[in-house]
Amino acid sequence: MHAATVTCTVSSSSSSNSSTKHNWVGPIGHRVISVDVNGGGHFRSVQAAVNAVPENNRMNVFIQISAGYYIEKVVVPVTKPYITFQGEGRDVTVIEWHDRASDPGPNGQQLRTYRTASVTVFANYFSARNISFKNTAPAPMPGMQGWQAAAFRISGDKAYFSGCGFYGAQDTLCDDAGRHYFKDCYIEGSIDFIFGNGRSMYKDCELHSIATRFGSIAAQDRKSPNEKTGFAFVRCKVTGKGPVYVGRAMGQYSRIVYAYTYFADIVAHGGWDDWNNADNNNKTVFFGVYKCWGPGAAAISGVSLAQELDFEAAHPFLVKSFVNGRHWIAPSDA
Repeated sequence: MHAATVTCTVSSSSSSNSSTKHNWVGPIGHRVISVDVNGGGHFRSVQAAVNAVPENNRMNVFIQISAGYYIEKVVVPVTKPYITFQGEGRDVTVIEWHDRASDPGPNGQQLRTYRTASVTVFANYFSARNISFKNTAPAPMPGMQGWQAAAFRISGDKAYFSGCGFYGAQDTLCDDAGRHYFKDCYIEGSIDFIFGNGRSMYKDCELHSIATRFGSIAAQDRKSPNEKTGFAFVRCKVTGKGPVYVGRAMGQYSRIVYAYTYFADIVAHGGWDDWNNADNNNKTVFFGVYKCWGPGAAAISGVSLAQELDFEAAHPFLVKSFVNGRHWIAPSDA
């Protein structure tokens, strides 16, 4: 789990000369729940393990998931913080489902993109280690409608991922809302395969394109200059097939930075995309590049939509304080 086993909230009485008192809140103690699809654990399904965690959970709960394929749709509700999914390796522990945006939901209406995720987390202080999340819906050809199919959606704050895999095609990873840190992860997809309005750092990750005719990596949805959201990719590796845009302006104030990142020769001409939004022509988007390299790197810098950053401009995106990580990520985890 993160270092943030304890957070501090400060409250004071209404009198003007009151002294400040500290109320220490955070998880107390820990609990281990084992899951084994073959029956060797407390539960056979991941959702059953999540269901066993009490509402308004106050413990660090480690759900240890044995090697195997867990064919199920999983939701971690907002009332269950401090849960860790611990797999045995991203190649051997896999949770997968197959919903697409155009598929009917329980009410008969189309699911739409955000409800397609094989695993959805609404809770704060979630973490996952050494496990993969897949959406096995087939990849669409460019222009096909309703084929968005997320493998994972993170909508909680202060989420940490290490050694995880995210596999899908269009809209693989819904980085929806909150502060998130991804380390040594593998993320695969074709179109906007990392998307949303999270405030997230991706460190030492591989971003692998399976684009058929045309693709895109990250679509960030920052809507206002007052939002602190954005995607920072640091020491990552961009591989696979192209051509791909490295970033798209899903929101008018979209913010995406690549630093110290290797690009294979798969970057589309121009490198970036303004989402065909006339409003984006007023340069409200922030696409930044700092010390990237590889045969595709030239295509993402020196273009009108992006700026080559100096160290001073890049630095806020290079350190875990971009996601306030000093307060909730252990130094050994960063």
